[in-house]
Order: sequence, then structure tokens, then C-alpha cells
Amino acid sequence: MTKSNDELQKLNEMVSAFDRLKNELSKAIVGQDDVIEQLVIAMLARGHALLVGVPGLAKTLLIKSLAETLDLSFSRIQFTPDLMPSDITGTDIIEEDHTTGKREFRFVKGPVFANIVLADEINRTPPKTQAALLEAMQEHRVTAGVESYVLEEPFFVLATQNPIEQEGTYPLPEAQLDRFMFNLRVQYPSGEEERKIVSQTTSGATVQLKKMLDQKAIMEYQDLVRRVPVADNVIDYAVDLVSRTRPDDNAPDYIQNWVAWGAGPRASQYLILGAKTRAAMSGNPTPSIDDVKAVALPVLRHRVLTNFNAEADGVTVDEIIEKLL
Repeated sequence: MTKSNDELQKLNEMVSAFDRLKNELSKAIVGQDDVIEQLVIAMLARGHALLVGVPGLAKTLLIKSLAETLDLSFSRIQFTPDLMPSDITGTDIIEEDHTTGKREFRFVKGPVFANIVLADEINRTPPKTQAALLEAMQEHRVTAGVESYVLEEPFFVLATQNPIEQEGTYPLPEAQLDRFMFNLRVQYPSGEEERKIVSQTTSGATVQLKKMLDQKAIMEYQDLVRRVPVADNVIDYAVDLVSRTRPDDNAPDYIQNWVAWGAGPRASQYLILGAKTRAAMSGNPTPSIDDVKAVALPVLRHRVLTNFNAEADGVTVDEIIEKLL
């Protein structure tokens, strides 16, 4: 990024816009500051995010509230075992022209045609239907029959998943998981936060959230993030960190012992994009190694596959990544 006044001014605008957004969201969401920050990082880095947490932790409310504060189109897809791919992407219907009597196919767009798509309980639907999101997430387009339809930018998929209820669920394939920039763990609130949640949600007051960012501003900030320069040593750190997750001869002993499959190059890309976005949101003109470390867990935890040894030793993916860091 050139050190021009315009770019620095844009950077400062982005910092204050993020602060306003956080303050507005805090009217509806108690706590979860890290998750909110990481959701915004994913959005500005043009990534997608998967939120994992037990029922009742306001995952869906958080995404709906974020959508309310952004002047963007929003749609929610409730994933169920009987959901079909066409229920997501859209379908061709036969329509008759009353003047000529001629019949022709017309494509009716599905709920994926929105700026923010909430894929609620994504692991409740079979892989065939989950895969309908794959092309949309990766290519930002939808193919129906012989026609291809480009999705409007910005396009951002936020999916929720319940980690404990495995009855009637279909675990996301690795290829689908890899399309998500972040895997975010939504934790239980603290005692003080829970008291505030109970107090707010059991009163008669309703919260109306204001629109804080529009489509043009979000796309400008996305472009700004791409122009943030990165030092070679920061890129080296990110690439080295990712390569150490792969159980080959150069990996530490515990990686070879506990890891079946390491992270691919997309992890390195997302570490740098996440670090650039985090730095820009803090008003820093270039990211540091600390910015890479801050986004390492959400970027890597769904890309590192543990083996039976790790399970037998009671070691989690998060613990392995922390050990690497």
C-alpha cells in the first residue's frame, strides 16, 4: 500500500467503521468479541466462516444480527436431510407465454443468490446437497443445466454446526471444510455475560439494529486489505507454520505421531489474508507475526486431521496447533 494520504485515510475509516459495527452488534449480542472480530475478518478477506458450538449459544442470532448491521441482501437456508441441491441453487420452471401460447423454461433463483447466506446446521443434509454450495463458495457462480449465473459481490457464506449431536448428521467432507476460511468455536458465556443475556432476553425490550456498512464500503475495504503489503519474514513464518503441520520427515516428532493429514497451501493464503485484515482493522499498515498467530487456530483447526494415536492420547487439534505456535 502506498503511503498516500488517501490510503491512510481509508485505513482510519476502516478502523472506526469496525468499532461502530462492534458497538452496534453489542446491543443484540453479549460478549463473543473474538468471534465477531473473526467474522468481520473473514468477510473483509473475502472468505467464508463455519461457526461450531453447542445449541443455545446464539450462533444463528449472531449471524442474523451481523446481517442486520450490513446493508446487504441476506438469506437463511435451514439444512435438513430432505433438502435438495435445487432448493439451494434454484430451479428451472416451465412458463407459458399467454399471448403466444409458447412454453419455455425460466430459472428461478434459489436462496444462495444473496450477499450473506446463513447455512444453518449445514451437517444435517447429505453430501450431495452440501456440494451444491461448493461451486458457489469457490467460484462465486452457480451452474444450472447449461447456464451459469454469477453471484453478486460481496458473497459470504456463514454456516453453523452442532458438534455434539451426531445422530442424523453428515460430517462435512474435507474438500468442503477447506472452502471455509475460518472454523470458529463459539464458547459458553462467562457468569457475568450469562446474567446480562438472561436480563436482556427476558424483558419486553426489542433491539433494532442500524445499518452500519453498505455494499460499496465493504467492497472498498476488501480491496484495501488486498493492497496491504506483507514483509517476507511474515510470509516465511506463515508458510513454515503450515508446512510443519504435514507429517513428513521435516515435521516435529509429535506431528508425525499425532497427525494423519496436514494443511494445504490454502491455509498459508488464508493465514496471510487474515493477518492483513486483522492488521488493517487495528490501523496498522502492515501485519506482524503476531497477527498470523492470532488467526492460526481458526485457519488451521479444520485443515489438520488427527489420527488414532492423538485420540488415544486425548490430544485435540487445538492443542497440537498451540504446541506448534
